[in-house]
Amino acid sequence: MLMRTDPFRELDRLTQQLFRGNGTLAYPAAMPMDAWREGDTFVVEFDLPGIAPDAIELDVERNVVTVRAERPARSETQEMLAAERARGTFSRQLVLGDNLDTEHIEAGYDAGVLTLRIPVAEQAKPRKIEITSAGSGRQAIDA
Repeated sequence: MLMRTDPFRELDRLTQQLFRGNGTLAYPAAMPMDAWREGDTFVVEFDLPGIAPDAIELDVERNVVTVRAERPARSETQEMLAAERARGTFSRQLVLGDNLDTEHIEAGYDAGVLTLRIPVAEQAKPRKIEITSAGSGRQAIDA
């Protein structure tokens, strides 16, 4: 078998592991995320491949959502040929705005993707306010 090696690629990978550690906001090491809004719901997806559902913790304190997940270490009896997937405990926090309802967060886990659905708070939704006038009667105005 012919194997090509690129020493610069390996050096780059090693440097990233040493200096980024558990990752930064720009380069999360183990929990990439997508977030978007669908109507009155804020949706967040975290990639957590290979992590058992019971190894995921989801905590909410005020407007901060913390996701923790653990991918256990391999047995020391195994001879590793390649070890590029991070192991251990990973954590990521989201600071949510006051316009989201953290009391009604829904969480689901399917095919290695943790999905959070966070509704917009009722007080943050647009509503109409009636204005009364002494001479002309009632009139609705968009708020």
